Amino acid sequence: MPRILIVAPSWIGDTLLAQPLLRRLHDRLSRVSIDALAPPWCGPLLERMPEIDEVIASPFAHGELKLRARWKFGRELAQRKYDQAIVLPNSFKSALIPFFADIPLRAGYVGESRYGLLNLVHKLDQAKLPLMAERYARLAEKPGAELQRPLPAVRLEVDPVNTARTTARLDLDRSRPIAVFCPGAEYGLAKRWPARHFAALARELAKRGYAIWLIGSGKDAELGEEIRAQSGDVCENLCGNTDLAAAIDLMSCAKLVVSNDSGLMHVAAALGKPLVALYGSSSPAHTPPLSLSSQPGLARIVKIDIACSPCFARECPLGHFKCMNDLPPARVLAEIDALREPAGAG
Repeated sequence: MPRILIVAPSWIGDTLLAQPLLRRLHDRLSRVSIDALAPPWCGPLLERMPEIDEVIASPFAHGELKLRARWKFGRELAQRKYDQAIVLPNSFKSALIPFFADIPLRAGYVGESRYGLLNLVHKLDQAKLPLMAERYARLAEKPGAELQRPLPAVRLEVDPVNTARTTARLDLDRSRPIAVFCPGAEYGLAKRWPARHFAALARELAKRGYAIWLIGSGKDAELGEEIRAQSGDVCENLCGNTDLAAAIDLMSCAKLVVSNDSGLMHVAAALGKPLVALYGSSSPAHTPPLSLSSQPGLARIVKIDIACSPCFARECPLGHFKCMNDLPPARVLAEIDALREPAGAG
């Protein structure tokens, strides 16, 4: 059985966008064992992907070189006798460990001039492969080969027992339909819909009988509290009260998810949840939720077209933040009404 090591990205969203690659490797090779080398914070995602056999936590912080430590770690991995490595990040240092581990085939994009470290070198044509998920999936093929479309559908596995424990620990009521809001965005403020808009939408959904859960990291706790207060206390602010594993469990309970362009948006898509994705400074032409194409009607993109968007900046360079300020809650509510139920929903 071939053994493959995937060097995973450092971002939660990018890690989820790599799942079509994993599915394609299984489809092509029939019997294959795939391990993932990943930052600890991405582990809960990979552990819930049925294509992954084992997750190996990377001991290196983002940006660290630590050449000798990487060599030592690579020599330890050499004992696993992988047949191939696929390196998803484009950095020079991300290709070092498979090289030090003497993995015979080492595939990835040229990136930071990684000739030698990689010996199955792909060159990226950005126009032909605009989507990040497509770029990753192409690494399942030989260099120069055409990508097979459509990409395979993906999913995360959720244990109902863990979900029950998480909701019980947080004393959450599941008797009403649940709308999950993901108001944060790790990349920067320019990707965040304003708190007042989330609060206004929460009030409208509460009138329809929804319970609203706010999910995010500890960095989003203050923002979540602002939304809760402005909504008239109709939201449950869970930001900072869960790790990623628990956030996945909670999102699996949702009947509806409204999210900025963030890692949690991609989690919602992978769970097959009806999703409204909010775009401002970023573009769905590059990193859309995968359910947009694999499950038509289950995800809706909401953005307004202005001359300066997308700018891909972390903060609005013009100071007006029109791409999000001028996106009204009524527009998002209309997109919610246009969503369809997932297959098999009862």
